[in-house]
Amino acid sequence: MTTNARQRLVVLTGAGISAESGLKTFRDGDGLWENHAIQDVATPEGWQRDPALVLRFYDERRAQVRRAKPNPAHCALAELEADFDVSIITQNIDDLHERAGSKRVVHLHGEVLRARSSADPRLVYPLPRGGIKLGDLCDKGSQLRPDVVWFGEAVPAYGDACDIVTQADLLLVVGTSLAVMPAAMLLHEAPNDCPCILVDPNASTLSPNWVRAIDAPASQGVPPLVEHWRRQRRLEIP
Repeated sequence: MTTNARQRLVVLTGAGISAESGLKTFRDGDGLWENHAIQDVATPEGWQRDPALVLRFYDERRAQVRRAKPNPAHCALAELEADFDVSIITQNIDDLHERAGSKRVVHLHGEVLRARSSADPRLVYPLPRGGIKLGDLCDKGSQLRPDVVWFGEAVPAYGDACDIVTQADLLLVVGTSLAVMPAAMLLHEAPNDCPCILVDPNASTLSPNWVRAIDAPASQGVPPLVEHWRRQRRLEIP
């Protein structure tokens, strides 16, 4: 690679980066998400049992996302696009990366600000305002549901994410425990010579020995790293 070629930087983000914008998650491992059992609000079985509860739950999450704002980590990652060929693969269902200015974002687990058909996943509808109610139907007459991937469901974007990671020159992981499958397996798709860095308050504990650990919250660890890379990049370009 020549010094003036744009390096391919792939960023994998998890719940930690959104939590710093005030979006609560079930990351702490108590099996609850906003006081709801995961099996009640984030599984196909929960949807079958009580779709009204699931719709209310995601309406509340949607309202939280609309109130939230991108934090310094989101903004710093967007700034990287001035000097790198950046792709973001996120486990988060919010739109904070896009609002910060990132152009290429793959949502592994879907997007809460979209609805989709419960019968045909190809029928997807944006939700710029409001939510989903029982009786809201797709063009084929089936109930709309949140366009999110629940536990036990396939991850349609995983193949695209794997393809992106295999082309990485540099891999940055932010705010994830590396415990959610299949997303955690993405690290192993990177080329053997691809440097990998994890930014997380527990990075040293979570990282495999071949991953550089930065023990810091996303909003504290990512901006100085981004500034270092951008300064280094400017020095390389004649």
